[in-house]
Amino acid sequence: MIEEITCPHIMLVEDDMSLAEWFSDYLTEHGYMVTLVNRGDSAIELIREDQPDLVVLDIMLPVKDGFDVCREVRGFYHGPILMMTARDQEMDEVLGLELGADDYVTKPIKPRAMLSRVKALLRRVNNKNQSVAESENCLQFGQLHLDANSRTTSLSSCTVPISTNEFDVLWYLAQSAGQVVNRNELVKDIRGIDYDGFDRSMDIIVSRLRKKLGDDANNPFRIKTIWGQGYLFVIDAWN
Repeated sequence: MIEEITCPHIMLVEDDMSLAEWFSDYLTEHGYMVTLVNRGDSAIELIREDQPDLVVLDIMLPVKDGFDVCREVRGFYHGPILMMTARDQEMDEVLGLELGADDYVTKPIKPRAMLSRVKALLRRVNNKNQSVAESENCLQFGQLHLDANSRTTSLSSCTVPISTNEFDVLWYLAQSAGQVVNRNELVKDIRGIDYDGFDRSMDIIVSRLRKKLGDDANNPFRIKTIWGQGYLFVIDAWN
C-alpha cells in the first residue's frame, strides 16, 4: 500500500498576479500546494471552505482589504496568517497583529525569506499539535477552562473565541501560573526568535487576551504585567 503524502496547503491572497504567480511557483517548487486569490471578499469564502494550513494575506486588496479579511476569518479560521504590505508603517503591523495575524512582512520580500517565514509558522503549528497529541492536557482555574486537545477556551461555561497565537500564549502563561514569565523567553518559545527589546507582538496578544477574558485593561488583575520582568498569570483571579 502506497502512503499518500499530503502537501501543506497555502492560500495566497494577492491582487498583483505577476507577484502572486512568482511566489506561487516558488512555493510549489518547494513542496507546497498553493491556491491564488485576488480579492478580499472571495478570500473569506474560500478560507471558510478550504481551511488551508496557512494564509498569506496582502493588505491592499480590492473589495475588502486584508485587515477586513483578517478580522472576519478569525471567527472561523484558526490557522496561521502571514500579512504582507508595500507600506512600511508601524501602525499597519500593530493593527494586523491586533486583528489576529501571526506574522507580518513588508514588500519587497525575497522568495527565500518568504519561504523561511512560511516554514517557521507551519513548524510552530505542527510542534504545538504534536505536543498536544502527546500530552492531552486540560487546565482549570476557577471558571476558566483550557483544553489543549481541542485548543479551546471557556470562561464561566461560555466559549471564548481566541486565535491560535492567543491560545499558545495563554496556555504558556497558564502552565506557569503564579510565576512571572520572562518576556524574552515567551517571545523565543512562541515566535522562535530572540526578543530585541522592540517587538510588541506579545504585548498586543496579551492585550487581546485581557479584553476577551474580562480583565481590566487599565489595571489588569488576571494577567498582570510585571514591569521590567514579564507577565504573571494570577491563579485565583478566575472565580
